[in-house]
Amino acid sequence: MRQQSDPQRRGWLRHAPLAVILTVAVIGYFTLRDHITFDTLRDNREALLAFRDANYAAMILAFIAVYLVIVAFSLPGAAVASVTGGFLFGLPAGTAANVIAASLGAFAIFLAARWGLGEALAAKIETSEGRLKRLKAALHENEISVLFLIRLVPAVPFFVANLLPALVGVRFFNFAITTVLGIIPGALVFTWIGVGLGEVFDRGDTPDLSLLWEPQILGPILGLAALAALPLAIKAIRGRKDI
Repeated sequence: MRQQSDPQRRGWLRHAPLAVILTVAVIGYFTLRDHITFDTLRDNREALLAFRDANYAAMILAFIAVYLVIVAFSLPGAAVASVTGGFLFGLPAGTAANVIAASLGAFAIFLAARWGLGEALAAKIETSEGRLKRLKAALHENEISVLFLIRLVPAVPFFVANLLPALVGVRFFNFAITTVLGIIPGALVFTWIGVGLGEVFDRGDTPDLSLLWEPQILGPILGLAALAALPLAIKAIRGRKDI
């Protein structure tokens, strides 16, 4: 009995990190969505700026830690956090802080999913036959392009872009490099919005995130997505020619 229970216990332990993330995400959605807002930032901006001026290093480390937790547990407020990075630290430092925090949070979700459900699912796909195994093989041949594409297409939720690659067994290094580089364009836009946040608050307004869908912003991002998709299109065309 003990020998049988030990593998079961190890199996449950492997799934525990992802289960914790999903549980906290659900609880956080209902308890924090009305608290991590631009109104909260506006009401506390003087205290935040004063602390930043007195303790810059501590402030930027605390910001990265809080943003990392928001991303790792898929809590509401990621957009607010990104804009806050620009508001507190300016464009260069704010973008760097946003990219570091969001990347580390993404790594946490990926590794939690890979350690548990992803490992088992990838093994099942590997031993399966037919279309599913062919799709996995095609993904591994084009991992960098596909991962960049997932990161750059605005319609793909950030949580999905972190979780899905872990479940299909992509290499962590490829996931990491495409995450860090792929989120830079979006991080720049959010940080840039945050740089002018003080003036927005002074006018009594709230940040207009619809700016993200303006052609001059969305166009370059979609252009990068097209570049990421180009190797896939070329391979598909060559494959048809070979047929």
